[in-house]
Amino acid sequence: MELTLGFSPCPNDTFIFDALIHHKIDTKGLTFCVKYHDVETLNDKAFNNELDITKLSYHAFAYAVQQYELLDAGSALGFGVGPLLITKSEDLANRLKAYAGNDLPVALQDLRVGIPGKYTTANFLLGLAFPALQNKHELVFSDIEQALLDNEIDLGLIIHENRFTYQDKGLFKVVDLGDFWERTTNNPIPLGGIVIKRELPVEVKLLVNQLVKESVEYAFANPKSGLEYIRSHAQEMEETVMYKHIELYVNKYSIHLGENGRSAVTTLFEKARTVGLIPQIEKNIFLI
Repeated sequence: MELTLGFSPCPNDTFIFDALIHHKIDTKGLTFCVKYHDVETLNDKAFNNELDITKLSYHAFAYAVQQYELLDAGSALGFGVGPLLITKSEDLANRLKAYAGNDLPVALQDLRVGIPGKYTTANFLLGLAFPALQNKHELVFSDIEQALLDNEIDLGLIIHENRFTYQDKGLFKVVDLGDFWERTTNNPIPLGGIVIKRELPVEVKLLVNQLVKESVEYAFANPKSGLEYIRSHAQEMEETVMYKHIELYVNKYSIHLGENGRSAVTTLFEKARTVGLIPQIEKNIFLI
């Protein structure tokens, strides 16, 4: 049986899925047709029910929960892994730091913010910390730093490997939105998860969950096994940066959400509903 599988070309995703798609583990007769896309494109494909299995942001999952269930394996959660709000101006960075979670002066409310997508968890966290920042411009995540350097935007919301490169380009951090979440909830930040179509047979869904778990475990046991594959999709990233990226986003929650991981996801959705960012969710979100 062949299933379509969508994930990003970022090192954390290619690290997780290398063993699965290259049959380094026994996939029990399942094969996977891989589709590589940035997170917002994956979100859109989930909204359109296009892929059997896909990575998506937790924010977007709230809008795709009618069609998909969340696997217990494969998620990106953790402490110190959140998106960063950055700027080209050190003075602006220093002025804004004090306003995270507080009312923003009117003079700062029209700042142009580059975001990696409306339905990213990063944008959700930005809404919690700076609800007054509404002049948002959707960009591919890898283009945000350059847009700041070109003065096309005033603030940039960066994710993935860009959190390791922005300082080298003379850019300044305003706030780590993951740290903001952690301080206000005491939970790890849920960034992205792996979901599967509800309509698939239960035995297939459970098998996929087990295979994703085994793929992550294989990657941890053999961290250099997928090096060339990971590097081929890593936008000319240095190996040390690739593995910093992987260490940040792939952890125990990627193997098994556990009680803390499930609590973090539930809290995210509860807070999002409270501030009107997502609709009421009627279906159970977890596969198991």
